[in-house]
Amino acid sequence: MAKYGIALAIALLLNAAANLMIKFGMRGVELELAGAGIMDNGFVGLLKLLLRHWVVLLGVACFAANVVFYGFALQKLPISTAYPIMVTGGFAIIVVVAGLMLGERLSAPQWAGVAAILLGVFLVARDAGRQMGGSPPKDAATEAR
Repeated sequence: MAKYGIALAIALLLNAAANLMIKFGMRGVELELAGAGIMDNGFVGLLKLLLRHWVVLLGVACFAANVVFYGFALQKLPISTAYPIMVTGGFAIIVVVAGLMLGERLSAPQWAGVAAILLGVFLVARDAGRQMGGSPPKDAATEAR
């Protein structure tokens, strides 16, 4: 079961990295210019844009790899646990990196909200881990004996 948890952790990191790479890479792209290039030149225009801004292309590749690892993790992990871990773990990583590298700042109430979200997901994941690793639930016939 550990390999599925590791796959989920890798997927989470790839997802966060992809978002950050696209954010960094799109800094140098004028959206109007990008849209015009795609509209005028179709797929070739999009491909040229991505090749000029390789960080964006790398971000897209990270998203693709994320899907592979996340799909592998979902083979055994309950989606009700895996998805919250994926989303909030990526959220926490992005908040920290955005603060350190992009100069984005959160207020004290926003940090409290981040902490509350992480605590909630921790409780969900912990309970799911107990259910998966513990003994199977007893049915009424077993308890009657």
